[in-house]
Amino acid sequence: MIGGHGGNIYHLAQQLGCRPSEISDMSANVNPLGPMPALLEHLQAGISAVAALPEVDASGVVAAFSRFYGIDPRQVMAGNGTTELIYLIPRALGVKKALVVGPTYSDYRDACTMNQVVCNHLICREEDDFVPDMQAIRNAARPADLVFLCNPNNPTGALVARSDVDALCRSMPDTVFVVDESYLPFAPMPEDATMIGSDLPNVMVLNSMSKAFRIPGLRIGFVKAPGPLMQALAPLALPWSVNSLAQAAVKWLMDRPDQVDIFLSSTRNMLEREKVRIEECIHQKTGARCFPSATSFALIRLPVGLRASTVWRQMADNRILIRDCTNFTGLSDAFIRISLKSESENRRAADLLVSLCRDHADPGGRHAR
Repeated sequence: MIGGHGGNIYHLAQQLGCRPSEISDMSANVNPLGPMPALLEHLQAGISAVAALPEVDASGVVAAFSRFYGIDPRQVMAGNGTTELIYLIPRALGVKKALVVGPTYSDYRDACTMNQVVCNHLICREEDDFVPDMQAIRNAARPADLVFLCNPNNPTGALVARSDVDALCRSMPDTVFVVDESYLPFAPMPEDATMIGSDLPNVMVLNSMSKAFRIPGLRIGFVKAPGPLMQALAPLALPWSVNSLAQAAVKWLMDRPDQVDIFLSSTRNMLEREKVRIEECIHQKTGARCFPSATSFALIRLPVGLRASTVWRQMADNRILIRDCTNFTGLSDAFIRISLKSESENRRAADLLVSLCRDHADPGGRHAR
């Protein structure tokens, strides 16, 4: 299922008669500083690896990933991106009912639908900046076997403290929690928020290489799960699901913790500066609301009278691709998401958005709910 996803840069480039590289893709939530040049050099030097099959079970990258995070490799599985693992989990665990804490990534819902799992949503409150309410989750999750919680969340950027996530999971020992930390490397002090070291028997943690290191085309992600849950997943793992270059990239990254730390620290510093500057510009000049975000992107509520589809089209015509959030369950045509890029790209996008808001906003209009 691909209908719930966002911008397609290749389709837009075809529409505009230009190359994809000529479009500023602010719909993709990837590191604006990546990929690391040295990583690309390493992959280019090792391109001949594609002439042979990769390691069938990706055990080498599982071992490297586990060393990096100081966890038991028997509790780790690699996949063709975290999305493959999201679709695998409901089937492997025999889930009957699931709860998705939203608004969030559509593949949690689609994975449930594909596996004939009844899926309900708990939509976080806009007046709380979309930060999840732990008691509300407890109440909504009582009939569920499985809960999907993206932390920090896409598209809202909201981050829940580890202590709150831990307490939630402890309070419902018969419910499995899938905590998706794909965007956590962008957050301040991610080591203080991650659940990857948790020893709780009902917690599964997803980790993505795509976002922080800007290698989404390689498709590589991990799930960390306690023994019994991993025993349910392992029989359904596909052979050769992680390609040779993806395995080479992970090994290179995980064997260089100091370089990775410097790179990610630089990324967080850059993002924090840009978020403050762009959000102040948009809010002060348009009245649009930028929600607090711990990630590389910002969810924006447009001024009344301006629809997300209008903004998307106008930005696209100027070769800037953003995310129209209308098709996120729990959002409406009042919301867009913009992922930060270079300083010049961010400034250009902000200036265009300011101009659109001034030209199209209608004080007497209203958004669809």
